[in-house]
Amino acid sequence: MSAPSLERPVEQRGARPAILRDRPGAAAALTLPLLLLALVASVLVAVTIGAADLSVREVWWSIGDHLNLIDADLSVLRDGIVWEMRLPRVLTAAAVGAGLAVSGAVMQALTRNPLADPYLLGLSAGASLGAVLVLLTGLAVSLTVAAFSGAMIALLGTLMLARSLGVITPSRTVLAGLAVSSFAGAITSLVIFWNTQGDSYRQILNWLLGSLAGADWGTTKVAWATLLLVGIPVIVYGRVLDAFAFGDTAAAALGINVSRTRWLLLGGTALLTGAMVSVSGSIGFVGLVLPNAVRLVVGSRHRLLLPLSALVGAIFMIWVDTGARTLFEPRELPVGIITVLVGAPIFVLILLRNRERA
Repeated sequence: MSAPSLERPVEQRGARPAILRDRPGAAAALTLPLLLLALVASVLVAVTIGAADLSVREVWWSIGDHLNLIDADLSVLRDGIVWEMRLPRVLTAAAVGAGLAVSGAVMQALTRNPLADPYLLGLSAGASLGAVLVLLTGLAVSLTVAAFSGAMIALLGTLMLARSLGVITPSRTVLAGLAVSSFAGAITSLVIFWNTQGDSYRQILNWLLGSLAGADWGTTKVAWATLLLVGIPVIVYGRVLDAFAFGDTAAAALGINVSRTRWLLLGGTALLTGAMVSVSGSIGFVGLVLPNAVRLVVGSRHRLLLPLSALVGAIFMIWVDTGARTLFEPRELPVGIITVLVGAPIFVLILLRNRERA
């Protein structure tokens, strides 16, 4: 028996929800390889930018030498700048951008709300609380582990609160997430007010606004392992997500176990977001703006929207982080400031373009 079509119910009603509007298939499909090439080029070029001027050839030599692909004649200093300083940060930025963009697209589908973002379940506030506790109290836990643990505890609190209200629905989940986020934010503010001394404000502010300054190969491995192990299975669920645009009843009529699928996707999105926030801090607007921007270009079929959002998110984060570390040298801005400065105007343009549908 063939799988039920997700498009037939739309044709029968004669109109498609805005969330499933199509774009020309051939042009959309061509976007994928072009973005892959742009991502590789962005990684190579971004590593060359900084106080120490490097060439793309030197970056490739360093990478090839460490991967035993070539025997490069590169000085120890320049090799160290590429391999130990810039490359891990650029790769971490790419993974964080991809993870947040995918998480945002999934949350928008599950809640049927284009204004949803990855932090809707209180993950960012929980991660911030865990990180601040480590930074201020000296707990013998790594910052990444503490932030991830805080995000997972916040998720558990959100889901328990939503479940206590009855059957878990998108609206109840959103409301529970707002409550948990507000509570965790208040505790974080109290801890900062009570314990912060001297120059520790700067370190905390950098983390709360999002920063990749501390990225190394350890954070790169955490971000990419989570993206591959959790993000790819979530992307595979793209076609299933299309059914949620018509509501739970329609999705169930198509043979989808709505409750099980929602729990799996919420859990996967939470793990993905928690891991990304744990290595980068709270970076806003990426998961909110980029899926909406990609949707305008290629339509809203999630089998294409999710991978393209991941690629656009990776490229976007590479360049905003490059700007954050180089625009005002020797001072470095938290990357979250740049994402808001760039993302907010883009979001306004998206709203203006879609004002007739609002």
